Amino acid sequence: MDAGREDIRDFLRREADCVLVTVTGAAGSTPRDTDAWMLVSTESLFGTVGGGQLEYMAIDHARRALRQGVSAEPMNIPLGPEIGQCCGGRVGLSFTPVTADVAASLIARSDREMAERPHVYVFGAGHVGDALASALSLVPVRTVLVDTREQELAASKAQGIETCLTPMPEAVVRDAPAGSSFVILTHDHALDFLIAAEALRRDDAAYVGMIGSKTKRGTFKNWLAREIGRPELFGQLICPIGGTAVRDKRPAVIAALAAAEIITAALNHAPVKPAVRKDA
Repeated sequence: MDAGREDIRDFLRREADCVLVTVTGAAGSTPRDTDAWMLVSTESLFGTVGGGQLEYMAIDHARRALRQGVSAEPMNIPLGPEIGQCCGGRVGLSFTPVTADVAASLIARSDREMAERPHVYVFGAGHVGDALASALSLVPVRTVLVDTREQELAASKAQGIETCLTPMPEAVVRDAPAGSSFVILTHDHALDFLIAAEALRRDDAAYVGMIGSKTKRGTFKNWLAREIGRPELFGQLICPIGGTAVRDKRPAVIAALAAAEIITAALNHAPVKPAVRKDA
């Protein structure tokens, strides 16, 4: 489960008696790093400290303490054959009863982490845009689905994302925070070009990608030179999004491939290199 803002509040309201499990040390190869955490109640879980036998032992330890009404002792677990894992590292875990102060601290931390998430703007709520927004909703970025058409946004099936109805989507690019990613796949090629040009003018974007073909790539390159006078910006554009290794054009496939590409750039804030088509 994603540690979202409302989710953690709902969990804490529903599960008043729970334990905070925190990774206090991670040496060698481990599933999660120090400070990863999860909440354990007698019936439910929120978050994860890595899964597998390690997490099973942590959950069992926390629930035993909850049933007995005692504090759980810290654990130091080697991830070796003795517990059926072969990571080879060692993980330290602490177990803290969730008081009102601990709950408030967790909510503040979750709010802070949400606010710090990189922004990804998906321009165009058509089939591919909606599928891409849905794919991005599963990862820790702040996804905004932007369109000029109210009906398309209303029909979106993506859950847990923001939507933005605007007659001037290029203005959204200008107002976006540093490190944002921009994915352009509207219903109008001219509008795509305007948004892409606005995004490429920024020197702080993590990713600028546009859905397209060989012909669209060439047309946009010429347009940049003719209308904007900045042909060098084309080298910063990812087009087509999702690369060229898989040539399946179904929206869900394009979305899955593009989502991996966008997340790589957004979370590392290191723009990926454009794919080079053999027929380009």
